[in-house]
Amino acid sequence: MGRITQRDIARLAGVSQTTVSLVLNNRPGAETRIPAETRDRVLRVIRETGYVADPLARRLAAGRNRILGVFTYEPVFPSATGDFYHPFLVGIEESAEQVGCDLLLLTSAPLVDGRKRIYHQDHRLRLADGCVLLGRELDREELARLVAEGYPFVSVGRRDDAGGPISYVGTGYGSAVRELVEKARALGHEKFAYVGHGVGPESFADRHRGFREGTAGLQAVTIPPADAEGVLLTGATAIFVEEYADGAVILQAAKGRGLAVPGDLSIVTLGDPTRPAPTDIDFTGFRIPRAEMGRQAVEVLTELIEGSGPVQRLLPCEHVKGSTLGRNNVA
Repeated sequence: MGRITQRDIARLAGVSQTTVSLVLNNRPGAETRIPAETRDRVLRVIRETGYVADPLARRLAAGRNRILGVFTYEPVFPSATGDFYHPFLVGIEESAEQVGCDLLLLTSAPLVDGRKRIYHQDHRLRLADGCVLLGRELDREELARLVAEGYPFVSVGRRDDAGGPISYVGTGYGSAVRELVEKARALGHEKFAYVGHGVGPESFADRHRGFREGTAGLQAVTIPPADAEGVLLTGATAIFVEEYADGAVILQAAKGRGLAVPGDLSIVTLGDPTRPAPTDIDFTGFRIPRAEMGRQAVEVLTELIEGSGPVQRLLPCEHVKGSTLGRNNVA
């Protein structure tokens, strides 16, 4: 006999093909609609014939493809980001494999006003049962449309509401920065500087909020990331830097002025490098649990596909002791 089909199983068991389908797919109500004796007979024939259900047919029967989309608003494989996205993708792939889903990297989105867009004339979003969104800054209008349409999606990174709550797996940047500020204060630092944007994407805003909360009542300034020399003129003894690479620039500028780090100046970096930077610098700061964020994003997405409500998770950062934060020795 050639490949066994559901029709063959139905004929051998003396039941309808619909009954076989109900038994195979464990449809709701099947146990009450099908007598136990009939169910056992179908299962016995399946075992005896070695029948294996066609995966595609079962997916279609369930109304799902078991394909998860991955969309990023930024180039996911650029050489200039120091493989920043690679750990996220590793986590996504590992988790997708565990739940038995394939991944579809949605790369056909065109640039509109310099930004990639999910929604365009030939978008293929619906080929996937749901989608993981990657990127520092996501398009608010598109997020609101996804929410309104009820399409299952999860953001890697915390997101503000957009016409409704957004499911995400993010990082507790605010609490991580606040803890580092408190550590610096315990070492005698009273003058602080924050180097970065501090506004815009939620990841920047959360970091800056933690910095403001931690330095409340103390002298603290915010400096644009391009002004490495300017931050050295503020009198700050503890400098908190959004971007790891900017920390490297400030460190070199400090050495050029004859300042010892951490003797004269302490520098704390708030995350992993997103662009090329010297890798041998042992900065004090924290690391982002990128692979775990990717893994849990897929877990959340499968929950959403199964019909759960919005899911929002914040994972703790991994603190790095480093050697650039020390006691304030400046009189």
